[in-house]
Amino acid sequence: MTTAIPTGRTPVDLRNPAQLLAALPYLLGFRLGASVVLLGHRPPVGDRLGLVMRADLPRREDRIHQARALAPRFAAAPHTGVTVAIIGGRRRSGGPPPHAGFVDELAVALAEFGLPVLHAVWAADIAEGAPWVCYTDEDCAGELPDPASTVAAAAATESGTVVFDSREELAALLAPRSPEAVARRADELSRLAEPPWPESTRVDDAAAEIRAAFDRQRRGEGPPTDAEAVRLACALTLSEIRDVCLTMAVPPGTLEAREAERLWLTLVQELPAPERAEAATLLGYTAFMRGEGTFAGMALENALEAAPDHLMARLLTTVLDHGMPPEQLLGLALAAETDSMPGFGLEPAEQPPF
Repeated sequence: MTTAIPTGRTPVDLRNPAQLLAALPYLLGFRLGASVVLLGHRPPVGDRLGLVMRADLPRREDRIHQARALAPRFAAAPHTGVTVAIIGGRRRSGGPPPHAGFVDELAVALAEFGLPVLHAVWAADIAEGAPWVCYTDEDCAGELPDPASTVAAAAATESGTVVFDSREELAALLAPRSPEAVARRADELSRLAEPPWPESTRVDDAAAEIRAAFDRQRRGEGPPTDAEAVRLACALTLSEIRDVCLTMAVPPGTLEAREAERLWLTLVQELPAPERAEAATLLGYTAFMRGEGTFAGMALENALEAAPDHLMARLLTTVLDHGMPPEQLLGLALAAETDSMPGFGLEPAEQPPF
């Protein structure tokens, strides 16, 4: 199982192995078990983070296959080299760090694309006091600091980012709240030939439906009813509505953007396929724009499971897989024509008390 994320907004020092290792849970969004993590270095000088990929450690017989599967991903976008981090395993006294053979296979596979391994490092675990060591320099070793004390942790806390105990726990956020409710809504949507509003007022009526959903969310009314969920699914089929939804992702990390992300997540949990793909794509874009690459990738996978030919989800997945920074997709939101209903006419959300 692999996880790919683009350059995010979490500060990471690529020159400090201990700090880099300790920052990985905050970079990926979940605590790591046994893993290989590849971190691309972006040009021109290689001190900025590019594509990051996490994968399960392979069995010995699968090392070459795994290495050859991972390496091409870093050739799809400009990188000056790659740092390899191995997490897990037990080091024998006086022996090399675990999985040294796999590191060698990765170096060979990356070299075929002109990408050197700039650094290779192992840690027994990502936890305070866990031993770490470099693969090529015995003097490059030590114990990890408390991950919660890193600059990456401080940035994550400031932005409200939650680090989950596992990738599976993070992915569970996208699961249906009630499979029975989703099935009922799928049946209702299958009987609708077109959105349930007159054509002359369809866009305005759909915008009012989205605005009402935000109002209910602010009042803490819980998940939508079947009728509300069906109307919201229909609203998201209109391109004019989706354009406005995209604009709500920027500026990233604002209270309004987080409100939008929360609503899209709710709709992913409440809508059936294929209609769920629209909400999942909006969720992926909003998460991507604030640097939550792992969750963005999961949301886009969810969208493509619901609608394999969804063009926007495929575009965003390609961008994410190539390690492009969120700023390069800012134009999707800025280019939307939304003068007639900016933000669906919502009043600014009240700031929480401090």
